[in-house]
Amino acid sequence: MDLKALIRDIPDFPKPGIIFRDITTLLGDAEGLRYTIDTLTQKCQTANLSPDYVVGMESRGFLFGVPLAYQLKAGFIPVRKPGKLPAPVHQVEYELEYGTDKLEIHQDALENHHSVLIVDDLMATGGTAKATAELLEKIGCKVLGFAFIIELKALEGRQKLPDLPIITLVEY
Repeated sequence: MDLKALIRDIPDFPKPGIIFRDITTLLGDAEGLRYTIDTLTQKCQTANLSPDYVVGMESRGFLFGVPLAYQLKAGFIPVRKPGKLPAPVHQVEYELEYGTDKLEIHQDALENHHSVLIVDDLMATGGTAKATAELLEKIGCKVLGFAFIIELKALEGRQKLPDLPIITLVEY
């Protein structure tokens, strides 16, 4: 299946010169969505990635992380922006192109012996995925790898990530 045909390009969003890869059209296509989850599952199994938990970043990582966790017989844990989680959290601050941002996870979500797979819809610069890996490693979890629907190769995000399996379905 040609997933690129199901991903809409939005020019000049969120600012001039950027081409936004919109997955809402993929999500709305039942066959494409099923293919995406089934293919991610198959690639994870082929890479022998059997996590205790799938960790997805806000918010599109939730959309793919939950069904992937279900298929891999794992739990799902959300990583969120500050102030969104109601219980005590672990937090990591990370660099953006201009400034910093933070990510949080509930303190009681994972223990140091858990293995995790990090999932998001898109890998651009790799900053969010790297920060999530650092947050999980700070807890003591074993990060097994990463899974993305889309990789923007020119931004070289892969080079920022630890030397672990990285699964992608579509490259631009």
